[in-house]
Amino acid sequence: MRYHPLTAQDRRDMLAKIGVPNVDVLFRDVPKEALAPLAAFDLPNTQGELEVDRALSKLAARNIASGNAPSFCGAGAYKHHIPSAVDHLIQRSEFLTSYTPYQPEIAQGTLQYLFEFQTQVALLTGMEVANASLYDGSTATAEAVMMAQRVTKRGKAILSGGLHPHYAETVETVAGLFGEMQRAPATPGSAEDIVALIDEETACVVVQSPDVYGLIRSLKPIADAAHAKGALLIAVVTEIISLGLLESPGAQGADIVAAEGQSIGNGLNFGGPYVGLFATREKFLRQMPGRLTGETVDAEGRRGFVLTLSTREQHIRREKATSNICTNSGLCTLAFTIHMTLLGEEGLSRLARLNHAKASALADRLSKLKGVELITPAFFNEFTLRLCKSADNVVDALAVHGILAGVPASRLGGADDLLVVAATETATDEDFAALEAGLKEQLS
Repeated sequence: MRYHPLTAQDRRDMLAKIGVPNVDVLFRDVPKEALAPLAAFDLPNTQGELEVDRALSKLAARNIASGNAPSFCGAGAYKHHIPSAVDHLIQRSEFLTSYTPYQPEIAQGTLQYLFEFQTQVALLTGMEVANASLYDGSTATAEAVMMAQRVTKRGKAILSGGLHPHYAETVETVAGLFGEMQRAPATPGSAEDIVALIDEETACVVVQSPDVYGLIRSLKPIADAAHAKGALLIAVVTEIISLGLLESPGAQGADIVAAEGQSIGNGLNFGGPYVGLFATREKFLRQMPGRLTGETVDAEGRRGFVLTLSTREQHIRREKATSNICTNSGLCTLAFTIHMTLLGEEGLSRLARLNHAKASALADRLSKLKGVELITPAFFNEFTLRLCKSADNVVDALAVHGILAGVPASRLGGADDLLVVAATETATDEDFAALEAGLKEQLS
């Protein structure tokens, strides 16, 4: 049975209705270099299901899966062990098929785990309130900047040079419409003097810790300087497990925390879907984007849950909305909540210590190699090495041998000789030995 959603006559009727002669006219604003001719894909016209499955499996086999190879890639997406219980529970029909709680009274289970999730995020970040999640860490950061612009009634945002470049680009795309976005220069292995850039026009300062090169930053001096000028400090965390060991952003004076929660409960998944975490001070509650689940009692005094705050365009007048976010990362949020519940406070702390110990052992081992210099003085589970050769070439060469050596800093806007290496609890001594031997061979 063949499926043709549109006939040739359907297409002609639609083109006539909108007043264009052919489909190509609809793409005339797309640069020619961005368009690929159909022949370039070399796809067969028809195949049976078995043939398609076999062809796609062959294509998939060309990938080097992080679970089947020594992997030291990080830079915002981290390989961690996820208990099998997480996947089993999120696939229960009660969770997998339930939709977002537009009618809270019939979604009590969903609202309860969102309430638990918010509690976990607030405790992790050291903040007073957290929402029911956003799409991912980068969009959460953009929403944080727009929130700071509303709170301070200023437009200028200062972005640390250590902020992940993908996050910075997202902020500039989304929040740049409402004010000036000023990026501080990146200084791998050290902290730039971001305090000197803060002035009376600054709405917020955005600082990531650990930063994209793995450096742990002290937020307290930056928070004090920002507050002295009437600005807010936005703390960004891409490796949420680090908060099991490091002092929370809230304790260091952050006003808003935007984070990526992928490391807990969620696999790498080729880059998504992930789960954005967002927390802030209670005094800024009314300006927080997304949704907030609260606890209450019904007419008979029984415990229940409601959408306490949902300042979205679907629910209130457009001019009053804090964002146009249409939902939250529900299933990813549930996976986060289950994994965090299984870990508990002590388990998270143990996991964080194990991550740091693994990274410290690997850094000590690799920094002894000829042609390798460790440039990150203080790190959690990720650090940057300076190599005597192009990091891109080294990574590509090791990938051929099934070793994912890390992320070249050139892919993050950095120097060609820098390599960002992450070591989580999943790395073994055999993995360490493979990376060490591979680097030694490539740099000799």
